[in-house]
Amino acid sequence: MATRWGCIGAGKISNDFFIAIRLVLPKEDHQLVAVAARDQKRAQEFADKHGFCKAYGSYEEVASDPDVEVVYIATLHNSHAELSLMMLNAGKHVVCEKPMAINSKQQQQVLSLAQEKKLFFMEATWSRFFPGYEQIRKELANGTLGTVKLVQTRFCIPIFSVPRVNTLELAGGGLLDIGIYGVQFACLVFGDEKPEKITAEGFITPEGVDECGAIILKYSGNRMASLLYHTNAGEGDNTASILGQKGKIEVEAPFWCPNKVTTPTGDYEFSLPDDKGFNFRNSAGLAFEAKCARECIQNGCTECPLISHRQSQLIMEIMDEARRQMGVVYPEEKL
Repeated sequence: MATRWGCIGAGKISNDFFIAIRLVLPKEDHQLVAVAARDQKRAQEFADKHGFCKAYGSYEEVASDPDVEVVYIATLHNSHAELSLMMLNAGKHVVCEKPMAINSKQQQQVLSLAQEKKLFFMEATWSRFFPGYEQIRKELANGTLGTVKLVQTRFCIPIFSVPRVNTLELAGGGLLDIGIYGVQFACLVFGDEKPEKITAEGFITPEGVDECGAIILKYSGNRMASLLYHTNAGEGDNTASILGQKGKIEVEAPFWCPNKVTTPTGDYEFSLPDDKGFNFRNSAGLAFEAKCARECIQNGCTECPLISHRQSQLIMEIMDEARRQMGVVYPEEKL
């Protein structure tokens, strides 16, 4: 039986997500039922382009549509938690774009409701589903590197002119938009272990958002992660590395959706279908998370083992502390 999708938000990432589903996955496994946007015309155009059966001008209509089984939420950051709660209360499974909330308080409300309702909820951390990340997990599990001593990530792209990044009221700033990828990478390597110490520095704009940041995570046993991000400079090398006492892993750019990973056991390259029609590089890989979500829902799971609720919580806890140290406070947090 096909997984019946609803979509909240008709923007660029929604476009790529559903192109990826249609391009990569078996047609009989996924049915595109309904899309909603604040503008009915925009929703209809999106529906026509991607083959959705229905187009709505309000998010509530997706929530009340009995034909929708799981909802993909891809709106602005500051609306993710509210819309997740709406869909869960309506009995829908949810795949929500990262960050799933603006802070741990909002996040816990969503995760608690999902558990109470016994519904599947997943933060759409698409990196976790790439074959390159699967290879990293294998190497770490096999002890190929020995004890990991240092994790490094660099994510620098000039996107500060985009409103979702430069506007405080939209939960803007580099950390929640791109810095989160470095944080999730460190959590991938070190698992559910909490850092002993978090140190964060960044440049804060007059509007109150972080233009860039450097985060140091210190773990027990003299292990460390160094995570850099910048939204208002030229494009960086955007690579990641894992350094152990017996070897290293190098993740080629873009490390958050890689085609190549070099490990002590060899070079691993992974091909993706043509990016024609996509807004972002390697977006065909979004199909991997859609496939996993379908499998989890079919198996009655309430969370995905590749990005568990505990992992989402740990990532958010680290970002909360980093924002606190940098001085980024969202309007909702001032109430």
